[in-house]
Amino acid sequence: MNFSWHEILSATPIPGFATLTVSRLLLDGAFLLLIYLMARLALWSIRKIVNRQFYYLKSVDEGKRFAILQISKYLVYGLAMALLLDRLHIGTVLFTSFAGLFVGLGFGLQQTFNDLSSGLILLFEGSVKVGDIVRLEGEVGRVLSIGVRHSVIQTRDDITLIVPNSKLIVDKVTNLSGLTQITRFGILVGVAYGSNLDLVMANLRAAARHPEVIQEVSSEEKQQINQDLEAPLVYFRDFGDNSLVFELCFWTRNIWNVDIIKSEIRLEINRLFQEAGLVIAFPQRDVHLKVDAGDMANFQNLATFAPASQSSAKD
Repeated sequence: MNFSWHEILSATPIPGFATLTVSRLLLDGAFLLLIYLMARLALWSIRKIVNRQFYYLKSVDEGKRFAILQISKYLVYGLAMALLLDRLHIGTVLFTSFAGLFVGLGFGLQQTFNDLSSGLILLFEGSVKVGDIVRLEGEVGRVLSIGVRHSVIQTRDDITLIVPNSKLIVDKVTNLSGLTQITRFGILVGVAYGSNLDLVMANLRAAARHPEVIQEVSSEEKQQINQDLEAPLVYFRDFGDNSLVFELCFWTRNIWNVDIIKSEIRLEINRLFQEAGLVIAFPQRDVHLKVDAGDMANFQNLATFAPASQSSAKD
C-alpha cells in the first residue's frame, strides 16, 4: 500500500466528514494545545504576582488574594473558550439553533445560575471573603473557599458546611471579621443592689486583663473602627428587676476562639468578686398569698399540726 504524507495532509476531506481534513484536524489540535498552555502560563504568572504581593509586600490579604485568583481564572478560561469557539467556527448559527434548548435549561437550572452569579458578586464585592468568620443561621464558621456555585465553611466543631452562594447574598449573614482585624464583644454581669459600684467596675476591668484582649486600641485601629475609645470598657447598663446590670466590652483579634476567651474572663470575674465580697445577683421572687378567713384558719391548724406530728414521730 503506497501513500505519502502529502496525500495525508492534503485538503482531501476525511471520508464521512465533508469539511474535515487531516491537516485541519492537526492544526485545530495544535491550536487547542497552544490555547491551553497559554492559559496555564497566564494563570501561573498571575498567581506568582499575587502571591508575591501577599507574602512579601503584605498589600493583599488572604480574602482579596483568593478573589483575584478566582476572577483571573474565570477571565482566562472564558477568553480561551471564546478563542476556541471562534477557531472551530462555532458561532451564532449554532447558538440560534439551540436557543429553545437553552431556554429550557435556563428554567431548569435557574437556581444553579443564581448561585453562579452570586459567587461572582461575592468575589467582586468582597462583603464575604476567604478567611472571614461568619454567623449563618446560628452557625459560626470560617470561610474556607468561595467556589463557582457554593462556598465551604468550617464550623468550630470541625464540621464542613457546603453553602450555596445565593444564601450568602440573600440570607442574613453576620460577618464577625468585619472590615478590620479586631472585633468587640461584651459580657453582661448582674450584681446585687447595694453593691459598691466603683469596686464592681474596678474588678471587671481587672478581669479583662486577658492575653487575648487588646488593652489599648492603637490610633490606626481607632480610625478603622471609627471610635475614639480605649479598651476594655465597663458600662452600667441598667437597673434590672433583680440586679444592677453591667457590661464588660473588650476588643480581640482572636475571633475564632472568642467563646473560650469569654469563658476564661467569666471565671476570673467570679474569682475576683468572691475575693472582694461582691454578690452576683440571681432572680428572686416575693410570693404573696391572698386568703380569706376560712382558709386562714386551715393554715393555722396545719401549722400547729405539723410540729405535733414531727414530735410524735421522734417519740
